[in-house]
Amino acid sequence: MKNVILTLFFLGFCFFASAQTEPNVGDELVINEPTAVNYKYVKFPKLNILAKRGKVANYKSVYGDTVIVKEVMANEDGTIYVVLERKDGTKFFGYLKSVKANYNKSIEAGEIAPTT
Repeated sequence: MKNVILTLFFLGFCFFASAQTEPNVGDELVINEPTAVNYKYVKFPKLNILAKRGKVANYKSVYGDTVIVKEVMANEDGTIYVVLERKDGTKFFGYLKSVKANYNKSIEAGEIAPTT
């Protein structure tokens, strides 16, 4: 009896641990520092565009920002894109209200991560 209860508990834990693979509207994520110079899967503007708009040409202003998933879009090939907005309501770099990101690849690359 004890083994059955422990087995059911373990299976339930595994189910809930792996259940969060698809994003939902309202999920909170954190933007991390990219491994390269630019973000590859989060569609921020290029650094030269920021410099032309009179902004500092780096992405340090978004490191560690908490963002909210506002829209989830799925393509026929299974790619999931999300539209992200800042939790505090301010604009990215002073002019972008939202950005688009490839959800699965940006999570794998470490560009965004779920909040804990």
